Amino acid sequence: VIYALDESPVQQGLLWAGTNDGKVHLSRDGGQNWTEVTANIPGLPPLGTVRNIDASRWDPGKAYLTVDFHQVGDFGAYVYKTEDFGRSWTRITNGVEGPLAYARNVREDPVRPGLLYLGTESRLYVSFDDGARWQPLESKLPPAPMYWIAVQEHFNDLVVGTYGRGFWILDDLTPLQQLSSEVTASDVHLFQPRAAYRFQPITEPAAMWDDPSAGENPPYGASLHYWLREKPEEALEVRISDSEGTIVRTLKEKDLEGRTEGGINRFWWDLRGEPSTKIELRTPPLHADWVELGEEGKRDAETQPFSVLVPPGTYTVTLRVGEREFSQPLEVRKDPNTEGTLEDIRDQTAMLQEIHEAASRTAELINRIEWARRQLLDLESLLAGREDATTVLDRARDLGKQLIQIEEHLYQLRLTGTGQDAIRWPMKLAGRLAYLAGGVDIGDFPPTDQDREVLDLLQGRLEAQLQAFAQLTATELAAFNQSLREAGLDGIVAHRP
Repeated sequence: VIYALDESPVQQGLLWAGTNDGKVHLSRDGGQNWTEVTANIPGLPPLGTVRNIDASRWDPGKAYLTVDFHQVGDFGAYVYKTEDFGRSWTRITNGVEGPLAYARNVREDPVRPGLLYLGTESRLYVSFDDGARWQPLESKLPPAPMYWIAVQEHFNDLVVGTYGRGFWILDDLTPLQQLSSEVTASDVHLFQPRAAYRFQPITEPAAMWDDPSAGENPPYGASLHYWLREKPEEALEVRISDSEGTIVRTLKEKDLEGRTEGGINRFWWDLRGEPSTKIELRTPPLHADWVELGEEGKRDAETQPFSVLVPPGTYTVTLRVGEREFSQPLEVRKDPNTEGTLEDIRDQTAMLQEIHEAASRTAELINRIEWARRQLLDLESLLAGREDATTVLDRARDLGKQLIQIEEHLYQLRLTGTGQDAIRWPMKLAGRLAYLAGGVDIGDFPPTDQDREVLDLLQGRLEAQLQAFAQLTATELAAFNQSLREAGLDGIVAHRP
């Protein structure tokens, strides 16, 4: 029975065939005539099963094959290659070890000559020198029979079909294809990344929430890799810049989630710019003093920061280690499944950037008000019970109410994070900007006229509250601070610390 059949990718009509009784044949005329080359394979026992043959895409005379003898009690690895159309063969099993080492599948990398992948009954291996030496390629891959290996060439992923443990995918083979002795000898190296697609969400198929056979998708965005010979003492930083040199995202070491160990490190950029300013609440919700603040004297806001998906184009990834910098280009591609044009995406991105700026300005104003209110509340606690502080306390409470009047236009101060507060109380400016951003950031389509009208309306409301706060700080707050200084107390600071 023919178990293995492969056609040469570089020479038409060149076919290889292997059978379940250990025979290997070659045809150079599209299968009209066959030549058996089994006798040319050194050290090959009888009655094996040829599991697969992989004809080289680089050399028409080269091919690789695996032969399995476990059914006759031989659990050793039998992997061979020929470079002269089967006239001679070399056994390539150095480094393949273990009691269940019999080979199931060998595969040549489609990008780098000499880079091979091998699946055995218990482990996955990689060779960077055309099979002269193998080393395990496991990276959290559980032990299992590796029945078949394929490289998804468009996305450059290694796909392994196991017996009993499902399909496993090693996303993005780029670092393995670019790894060399020069790279491993260097202290730091940034690999050139593969192109990334800014995919838009699609309707997901129905699936059981607890399906044990469900797969796991890779993170969204661009996979970026760098080599470290050892964990560096200096801090790491990654910057993403657009084609004009403008930095769109900076990732500090904490954002890299500890990926600073010796060897190949990978992290994912989600193709988004910097998040908008975070709202930092330092006071309890209105009429809900039972809500406690965190250890740092803050609590989370219901409205969270958002960031803008970058448009298609060419970007530059820069890895900074101490004072050294390493850069590589990165292509971000449009989702080929969407109908929007590049011009549509540019218009969409421009409006999202406007919303992003308005949201950050709103959050910064909220934070300034929250900081001032926190100081007023602390002042009340400090002066509570003092008969000589009645006037100061009254003015502090009045100023706090005026600050609340401004802040209530910006953020829903009754939100406690429990129950149905988000439904019971209407969103204010911060929430409405976030909601508008979510509506504009759908698909690859330009904003509507209604989107523009709503944004103009919200920006006008923001400007009104900025002016109101500026007026309050220049008059009421300034006068209150003067009275505090006359009383020998520090004034209220109306900006973020």
